[in-house]
Amino acid sequence: MRPLEDLRIIAVEQYGAGPFGSVHLADLGAQVIKIEDPRAGGDVGRYVPPYAEDEDSLFFETFNRNKRSVSLDLGTAAGRGVFEQLVAVSDVVYSNLRGDVPEKLRIRYDDLKHLNPRIVCVSLTGFGMTGPRKQEPGYDYVLQGLAGWMELTGEPDGPPTKSGLSLVDYSGGFVAAISLLAGVHAARRDGVGMDCDVSLYDTAVSMLTYPATWHLNTGFQPGRTHHSAHPSLVPFQAFEAKDGWMVVGCAKEKFWARLCQIVGHPEWAEAGSPYATFASRREHSADLVPRLEAIFRQKTVDDWLTQLYAGSIPCGPINDVGAALVDEHTAARNLVVTTDHPRYGEVRQLASPVRVGDETPTYRRAPQRNEDLALVTEEILGLDAQQVVALRAAGAFGDAEPAHGANTPDTPDGLDTTAMSR
Repeated sequence: MRPLEDLRIIAVEQYGAGPFGSVHLADLGAQVIKIEDPRAGGDVGRYVPPYAEDEDSLFFETFNRNKRSVSLDLGTAAGRGVFEQLVAVSDVVYSNLRGDVPEKLRIRYDDLKHLNPRIVCVSLTGFGMTGPRKQEPGYDYVLQGLAGWMELTGEPDGPPTKSGLSLVDYSGGFVAAISLLAGVHAARRDGVGMDCDVSLYDTAVSMLTYPATWHLNTGFQPGRTHHSAHPSLVPFQAFEAKDGWMVVGCAKEKFWARLCQIVGHPEWAEAGSPYATFASRREHSADLVPRLEAIFRQKTVDDWLTQLYAGSIPCGPINDVGAALVDEHTAARNLVVTTDHPRYGEVRQLASPVRVGDETPTYRRAPQRNEDLALVTEEILGLDAQQVVALRAAGAFGDAEPAHGANTPDTPDGLDTTAMSR
């Protein structure tokens, strides 16, 4: 039995942050049932270019493998009725919406506890369900700016810079998954569910970590550093070699002593040297770093890494994405997995880093929209064919399938994405 096989999650989710959080739970065996709005063509992630056709996209495959899908119009009484029947037999209602929308959709704990006292309602929103920004949609790019990340990223004389990946979205997804599991644990122990009010804003601000602590207690003003250097440890940064770039870091004094031997300056680590200690290297970094840069430019990345690895000094090449995916360690850790898809054939993508026990996860492609209607209505809810026909006639599953590609990012009833992922 897989770790989360006894967990059922109703996911009113779309795009990046929410689906990223729940895909790791699905990989661990949780039954994640996506509620897709038939009036909007379902999850907007189905239509994200460039690798998209009709309702299939490689973007959607990335965030939704191992999940189930049902088209359900929560704006109709019939659709709401099916949703409430699902709540009664599920553990979690999980959503990523604007902060004011869970209240409007009546998917908070107080709205649902009469159906299931143990239900856990996890809301991953841009700014939370309280506070002056709760009605604003949250996008990764905006949040990296608001939380101060962009001001810390890039070269000192360059513009504020966004991370190459949507790290607020992905971190928020992980935080939501942690909150969800903690909530389920407490609900099963105590017999009472709850709301889990998780936000991308809270996630981004909290990830300021020790620079924020330094600022709050000493007035320290974080700033951008040359070649992504560590704010206090010298050297610990990107260095250019003869044919490319690498990272070299001396997080302990023993690493510095070894590095001095390799670069031909053992005296730099000796007592009395201006570079002998963490504090003195930081004080004299404007002199030391250019000297190291000049030395590293004399040999290739491979030449340097051979020596640095032999000296057990923290280091590594700065790969492009292709190189990272074919690294021998990527293969050894089984990080590239495959699923079979009716349009794309074999789809290769990345495994979840969450590992529990020794059982090898299995992977199933992302669902077609409404593919699991029978699973939900017949197997889970026990409805008969006549009841399903009546629900369809009442608009529970949408009056008609929308034309392929008709979906737009502006979905009805406030089902805006909380975060725009790259």
